[in-house]
Amino acid sequence: MSGDLSLPLFWRVCLINGVVFGLAVVVLAFSPATVSARPLWSEIGVLAGGLVVICLLNGLLLRSVLRPLDRFTAVMSSIDMRHPGRRLEAPRGGPAGELVARFNEMLERLEEERAASTVRALQAQEAERERIARELHDEIGQSLTAVLLSLKQALLIAPEDVAAELEMARETTRTSLEEVRRISQRLRPGVLADLGLLNSLSSLASELTARAGVRVQRGFAPGLPQLSAEAELVIYRVAQEALTNVARHAKASEVELGLTRRGDRIVLRVADNGIGHGVLPEGAGIQGMRERAQMAAGELHLHHREGGGTVVELELLMTAVIA
Repeated sequence: MSGDLSLPLFWRVCLINGVVFGLAVVVLAFSPATVSARPLWSEIGVLAGGLVVICLLNGLLLRSVLRPLDRFTAVMSSIDMRHPGRRLEAPRGGPAGELVARFNEMLERLEEERAASTVRALQAQEAERERIARELHDEIGQSLTAVLLSLKQALLIAPEDVAAELEMARETTRTSLEEVRRISQRLRPGVLADLGLLNSLSSLASELTARAGVRVQRGFAPGLPQLSAEAELVIYRVAQEALTNVARHAKASEVELGLTRRGDRIVLRVADNGIGHGVLPEGAGIQGMRERAQMAAGELHLHHREGGGTVVELELLMTAVIA
């Protein structure tokens, strides 16, 4: 019997059909029923009934074999690689069980490869961000600083009718230099190394208030463990993207920014009182946050806040992120 369970699907179907037809032959051979040279309607009725019974029996037996494949096909269509970890439950024995087992193995390999490629892509992205930030700071920043110094010298010797224009050019150059420095800081969060994670998050909050007029309530739990550099970067980038989304889309007046400990997890929470409602669309920004969470073996959760607004939560296992 165990050998039957390991048969390929083709041979299982052949075996079922053979058993059904064999039973039909046995019944015909040992039954008292006969067929006249010119069949009577009663005999045709008996034959038709026997054919229906054979077809029903064959269909029921085949259905028992093929039903797990139907369930497998239905569940397989719901698999989403953006939400890893889901596996199909393999039925006991039969070709469907073997197929589901192989499919689960394939999913595991794909998720491992996708996670590895995501890590490489994010590392390359950070390296490129750092290169651009360095060029902005070292080249464009220095050039604008030189222009500021030149304008300052020119103001000392310029006539009054020209001095006003030079002062306007100087202010524009100073504003541009500040913008370049701000962009450079967003591309390369040097404050992480200089000021630490909590001060860096506070800097993001202050920047949001200054840029968009959104009040930020900060709640950082005391005594948080020292996290690895990779984990701090993931937390910083997710908070940065979440606050950027608030400034662009939420139309919020207040945001809660918190970093706390919940059991064996470190939790970053960004909650706004904006206009978020209905189904949250997963654009490039949310997908990027989700991929960064997976990079640190964490989870990203998005849901709606009671009373209006959106909540973004990043959960990282402490055992995976403590330095």
